[in-house]
Amino acid sequence: MNTSNQPNDKMFTAKALESIMRIGLVLLLIYWCYNIAHPFFPIIFWGIIIAVTIKPIYDRLRSVLGGRGTLAAILITLLPLILLIVPTYLLSDLLISSSKEYLVHLKQGTLSVPPPSEKVASWPVIGKPLYDFWSLASNSLESALMKISPQFKNFGTQLLSSVAGIGIGILKFVVSMVIAGVLLAKADAGAQAALLLAKRLRNERGGDTVKLAAATVRGVALGILGVAIIQALMAGIGFVVVGLPAAGLLALLVLIVAVVQIPTIVILCPVIIYVFYTHSTIVAVMFAVWCIIIGLIDNILKPLLMGRGVDVPMIIIFIGAIGGFITYGLPGLFAGAFVFALSYELFLSWLNDDTKIDA
Repeated sequence: MNTSNQPNDKMFTAKALESIMRIGLVLLLIYWCYNIAHPFFPIIFWGIIIAVTIKPIYDRLRSVLGGRGTLAAILITLLPLILLIVPTYLLSDLLISSSKEYLVHLKQGTLSVPPPSEKVASWPVIGKPLYDFWSLASNSLESALMKISPQFKNFGTQLLSSVAGIGIGILKFVVSMVIAGVLLAKADAGAQAALLLAKRLRNERGGDTVKLAAATVRGVALGILGVAIIQALMAGIGFVVVGLPAAGLLALLVLIVAVVQIPTIVILCPVIIYVFYTHSTIVAVMFAVWCIIIGLIDNILKPLLMGRGVDVPMIIIFIGAIGGFITYGLPGLFAGAFVFALSYELFLSWLNDDTKIDA
């Protein structure tokens, strides 16, 4: 009896070893592919997010162009790149030329600082130190710079690091936008591949998962990025109306802090103080009210937009997006919202199936 089982045992052992070797080879290939490709994951991720977000706009443009998808993808890719690169170049050129001009005046000793107003000294907490330093700079700019030279060196180092980070971020966005354009040009094939993968994972419910993913990404993009753009535009209008210098740059800063979920009051509060110092009380109060509206409007618009088009409670999307952002940074806004929404849908599906079995 043992003799008859021996060939079966050998066959089972051989098949088990062969399966282990195959699984090991597949895992090794996956590991190698991950190590090779993981530096590009954030760029590809953002390319997918951008493509999914602007897909409805792409579909309309393709329809207007008579179904020419490649041309529509090229146009919808070039427009954001032009809107990003041109202002960035102009701002960089302005900063460089202004810096050169200030350096020339500083070397020649012709750079002067106007004396501070007596109102500055009455400001709470920072008034007296600011007034003293401002007065010193007004009398002797060189002495004031010498006084803050250690802090200025540290600030300069951090500023250069930040500028380098911004440059790398812009480059990544450009590459992500190009990837988004390629994905849009192959949108039909990409959608079919996503559908096949989802069906392999969830059988007949795979199509629902793909729709949920697309709707969640668009909802978060509208709720986070859309609201941030609205806040930046409103802030820019207010800055231009009161005649602030560098209004465009300040509006860009409002956009950045709004996207990364930092309260816009961080930028708006110093601007309000400056307006109170340089403008009449009526204008300053009206501007302060406008800024307060800007700071609070996200509490109204975000709940309305984030759950739009998604058959999931808005609170699920919101918790997933904010929790994902806290844990994983900006990509977590989208990943967290989708994971939470998918988990909620799977949980409801399990409950409904369990109820049907009991019935």
